[in-house]
Amino acid sequence: MWRVEATYHSVVALMDHLRSEGIQRLVLESTSDYWRIWHYLAEAAGLGVWLVNARDVKHLPGRGKSDREDCVWLCKLNERGMLRRSFVPPEGIRDLRSLTRTRSKLAQDQVRHQNRVEKILEDALLKISVVISDLFGASGRRFLDALVAGERSPAALAALGDPRLHATARQLAAALTGRFRDIHAFEIATHLRLIDAINDEIALLDAAIQDQLASIPGVAPACTACGLVGGGHAPGCASDGKPVLSLTERLDEITGVGVRAAQVIIAELGTDMSVFPTAGHAAAWARLTPRTIQSGNTAKPGRTGKGNPYLRGALGQSVMAASRTDTRLGEQYRRTARRRGKQKAIVAVSRVICELSWLLISDRAARFTDSGPGYYTPANPQRRTRSKIREIERLNPGMKVTLTPIDPSATAA
Repeated sequence: MWRVEATYHSVVALMDHLRSEGIQRLVLESTSDYWRIWHYLAEAAGLGVWLVNARDVKHLPGRGKSDREDCVWLCKLNERGMLRRSFVPPEGIRDLRSLTRTRSKLAQDQVRHQNRVEKILEDALLKISVVISDLFGASGRRFLDALVAGERSPAALAALGDPRLHATARQLAAALTGRFRDIHAFEIATHLRLIDAINDEIALLDAAIQDQLASIPGVAPACTACGLVGGGHAPGCASDGKPVLSLTERLDEITGVGVRAAQVIIAELGTDMSVFPTAGHAAAWARLTPRTIQSGNTAKPGRTGKGNPYLRGALGQSVMAASRTDTRLGEQYRRTARRRGKQKAIVAVSRVICELSWLLISDRAARFTDSGPGYYTPANPQRRTRSKIREIERLNPGMKVTLTPIDPSATAA
């Protein structure tokens, strides 16, 4: 055992020494972001690197805690095959992750500034959000810009509203009446400039994400029959005439998943699904499956855990978008929400979308097809009849429902 500083030249020298000694596997404990220099340089040196979670490699209780003893403990666990490696995607996916996560953080900053503008308007006694649905839409932005420019007349401000607004001019004027002062105008102007600057940066990030996606294998459209990559078909292809979609477009076909959510799914899951043997493994890695806690004859589901916050956030947004649709995923959300609550419904549908994404990424020829809201409707008419009868009897205690055949002569009369 010897000590090596976490500097570029020291780590490179260590990796060269390990490679010359014929080391087959290098095990690293995940410690915040400080593992990156070791993992990246070992990967560049051609070594097999395993990144393990510190929670899974804790030393036995009662033992001393030091870096040297932790190294010996990791070596013992590795020799006995008791380690589980963490998922570290290749460099191209890591770069895409950096871009999508930066965009997510900027979007959160943008929302914070928008919420601050709402609070400033409340301090100025203006109730604009009550009469318009989007304060930062076309009409709302005109109101804010006019207030910053010095306009204080409620009637003049109300005239700036779009004719398609549900609120009348009188309602707009009442909502725009308050005590808006110069200090409020200065604060709102500051936040509006920051919001505009964030929007410009997000637009640049969107372009960079598109360029990065184009450089990742498995994302570009490819015909599974002739193998032509980039869209279209080779001459004489059996699939000529069928559209060839990229991975982002095929993920976009899933109910509720938009282009941005599809980009986040690719960035977090990657394009090589060999690291997840099944779709269930991918959902379990994202912490979308409950754990089983059993003691004797008692078994109950445990908490799912935190998981990947960026992937779970994108899946949660997709679920809320799908919940308003008349589709299979929308019906699943509504059924689960009625029985078990909205939070469990979000996790349940997120798991389905994650597993669908695994299937689409694994198979380039796969396409999403919605089963429709009748997916959960029993096909057996007798079963549906019994269910409806039980429901009617439950709503009417002490009563019993009996089905009698209709007399054809009485119906005709």
